Amino acid sequence: MKRTLLMLTLCLIVLMTTAQERKVQNKPYTDLRPLHLGILVGMNLQDIELENVGPQTITMEDGTTKTQTIVCDADKWNAGFSVGVLADLRLSQHLNLRLTPTMHFGAKHLTFYNMTELTPEGRLLEMTQDMKSTYISFPVGLKFSAERWNNYRPYIIAGVSQLVNLTSKNQDFLQLKRTDTMLEIGLGCDLYLPFFKLIPELKFCYSLTNALDTSHANELQDTNKRMYANAVKSGQTKMIVLTFYFE
Repeated sequence: MKRTLLMLTLCLIVLMTTAQERKVQNKPYTDLRPLHLGILVGMNLQDIELENVGPQTITMEDGTTKTQTIVCDADKWNAGFSVGVLADLRLSQHLNLRLTPTMHFGAKHLTFYNMTELTPEGRLLEMTQDMKSTYISFPVGLKFSAERWNNYRPYIIAGVSQLVNLTSKNQDFLQLKRTDTMLEIGLGCDLYLPFFKLIPELKFCYSLTNALDTSHANELQDTNKRMYANAVKSGQTKMIVLTFYFE
């Protein structure tokens, strides 16, 4: 997957820096329209950056206490699917305001390492969680476009996005909050085809708030799970989104 993202980035750079001769332009006046509408499909990689508590004192059911150190890490990238709509408002020759309501389907794989307990084989005790996430995002961004050359026009985009987590509450170790806010930055290139405009874009998203529901541990019915839930005090979600827009 990382190789694919690298190749797509290189292709965008090549499109930005190559094109030796003037060619016949497809849809030469399309950028003069005040409003562009379209659809988008793509894929995403979801991740979360966790801050662990460290050693914690656990009160057992018999009233005794013990100290445990549990470390949690998002150790895998899981590919997800994205779909949405596009509204692009022309502000000036090189600046557009873009709205792209999108649904992101994906998951984050978490592994908990109990540093104070060992398995019969002498390994660290591990617990895992597949944190499935379905988001509706409402990104608002500014698109800064270069001059069009032939049928290519590279751009960069930056903005913020409000996310609503549609995943219902469960009895897993960790739970995300219902809402989150992300900073987004990316690059792409308008490709002017004979009948429509295709826009590949690579975007990086990072949470600006603590996305972890810290009160979830108190709702767990299994007391053994609470020490794993309490082992993490905050988490910033991250996403890499590869999108193809059709205008």
